[in-house]
Amino acid sequence: TRSLLSVFEEDAGTLTEYTNQLLQAMQRVYGAQNEMCLATQQLSKQLLAYEKQHFALGKGDEEVISTLHYFSKVVDELNILHSELAKQLADTMILPIIQFREKDLTEVSTLKDLFGLASNEHDVSMAKYSRLPKRKENEKLKAEVAKEVANARRKQHLSSLQYYCALNALQYRKRVAMVEPMLGYTRGQINFFKKGAEMFSKRMDSFLSSVSDMVQSIQGELDAEAEKMRISQQDLIAVNESVYTPDSDVTSPVINRNLIQKAGYLNLRNKTGLVTTTWERLYFFTQGGNLMCQPRGAVAGGLIQDLDNCSVMAVDCEDRRYCFQITTPTGKTGITLQAESKKEYEEWICAINNISRQIYLTDNPEAAAIKLNQTALQAVTPITSFGKKHEVRHPSQNVKNTENDKIIPSESAGIQDSTQLIAPGTPIQFDIVLPATEFLDQNRGGRRANPFGESEDSSKDEEQDSLLQQMFVVRFLGSMAVQSDETSEVIYEAMRQVLAARAIHNIFRMTESHLMVTSKNLRLIDPQTQVTRTSFELATVTQFAAHQDNRRLIGFVVHLSETLGEESMSAYVFESNTEGEKICYAISLGKEIIEAQKDPEALAQLMKSVPLTNDGKFMLLNDQSEEDGTMHEEGEESEA
Repeated sequence: TRSLLSVFEEDAGTLTEYTNQLLQAMQRVYGAQNEMCLATQQLSKQLLAYEKQHFALGKGDEEVISTLHYFSKVVDELNILHSELAKQLADTMILPIIQFREKDLTEVSTLKDLFGLASNEHDVSMAKYSRLPKRKENEKLKAEVAKEVANARRKQHLSSLQYYCALNALQYRKRVAMVEPMLGYTRGQINFFKKGAEMFSKRMDSFLSSVSDMVQSIQGELDAEAEKMRISQQDLIAVNESVYTPDSDVTSPVINRNLIQKAGYLNLRNKTGLVTTTWERLYFFTQGGNLMCQPRGAVAGGLIQDLDNCSVMAVDCEDRRYCFQITTPTGKTGITLQAESKKEYEEWICAINNISRQIYLTDNPEAAAIKLNQTALQAVTPITSFGKKHEVRHPSQNVKNTENDKIIPSESAGIQDSTQLIAPGTPIQFDIVLPATEFLDQNRGGRRANPFGESEDSSKDEEQDSLLQQMFVVRFLGSMAVQSDETSEVIYEAMRQVLAARAIHNIFRMTESHLMVTSKNLRLIDPQTQVTRTSFELATVTQFAAHQDNRRLIGFVVHLSETLGEESMSAYVFESNTEGEKICYAISLGKEIIEAQKDPEALAQLMKSVPLTNDGKFMLLNDQSEEDGTMHEEGEESEA
């Protein structure tokens, strides 16, 4: 329909351009009486140019072309008379063509804009509907969004019908508009000039009469076509509201599972970055064993996926409903698509499942498709992609931790909404620092320098002056900007999003570091070069917590003040070889030391309550040797 519409729009654009040119020619005749001869010559040429316009819809213009040819000859003869009455020209020649341009062509242009706006509103409403969550589905919100989609579709439907009717009517009106001004012009010339009447009246009367009859005939066809379109438009509009409502039959959809070809709109998932994605609504159709995609405005579709011997599976993706994924025969993940309703969702899965078995090449494809129904039904059951990848990577590891990671935000939802903790679409950084080899390359041949501008001597002096020094082996999982540091729920939400993003995008590489907790800061040290990779002032760490179920996950929030007076908060997530509670205890002790240093008596009391090492530093309950002993046992479990 849109491809055919583009042909009509091209014809209307060509007609508009030609009408403006024709009007300019007529206005020159009207406004330049002293140059009447030159003006009428140009008009004669312009009438002949109608045949060369290459209208996209030129059917039925033969009579108009032959009539304009004849009028061109008449204009050449009348050019000899070289006089005209301005009023008659204005009433019989200029006015009709102006009315055609201002009324008919402008109406088509206005309806085109309205149709475009309605289409855009429908796309926006469909995008909003597609983003409805799957699990925590608010029925009131769903009803409002579905109603919004229905209104947008009705509005688009009505505007498209009006636009199509105007384009169809324009094909008749343009023929009248091309002939009628010339009819008035010619009659004005003959009636105004006695000599002209004497010269042309006898041979022109019959011609003008036939032209009038042709115009009336075209007008009659237009009236009949307009009445037919009006009745058809009323019949199409008088349909049930469920036709416009997406997923209206979600409870009991009528699903055809024997399809061997399918077409319709789907949302295509595209990666725009390492962890960011976008969804694009495109028109898809199957052709033999291929899945084709035709973007809006394209003349034909292009190949997007070979379906032979591929597999299709329903998946959970970004909390969207009705998503399914196509995998190549080699096991490589292909594309992820989203349907707009349960019916479309299951029919697409069944159709692709049937096509992938190449049953379209058999003598009776429908009978073969019936045998594959059971396989297609199994494919419709969703499987969480995160849990699936976890099982593939760790067959012997329990997925309970992963599931609990998903449950944590729902348990804390009553405390604070996740969108208030972390803005939707916040990017995640998976590598906090450069590899150690890059530091060596940067400082090769000279004294090794700290990348953050601190000398090693000053770092050692700080360690000597610090009352607390405790080192833990950690692996950096990810960091992201957060919006709040008032509760530890922001750390749990950051853990959930980082782990989910790593599983979805198959990111398993992690940078191992030594986390040095002192009474002044937290430092990440490269285990090979002992270079400080990054450092966080302990006073800027506003929240820290270990995962409630996966004890080896630890996270903290750093609150910094920017140069322009703005504040930034970031959550950092790590995996430790030891329990995260021990790291939290070390950080908590460091903060207590900072507060106690302000009061010598409080510091003395704290030193009495906590064991000290031989050099007068605070000693934690977990010994370094204990951590080293467990490092080898847990070394293999290096993935979150």
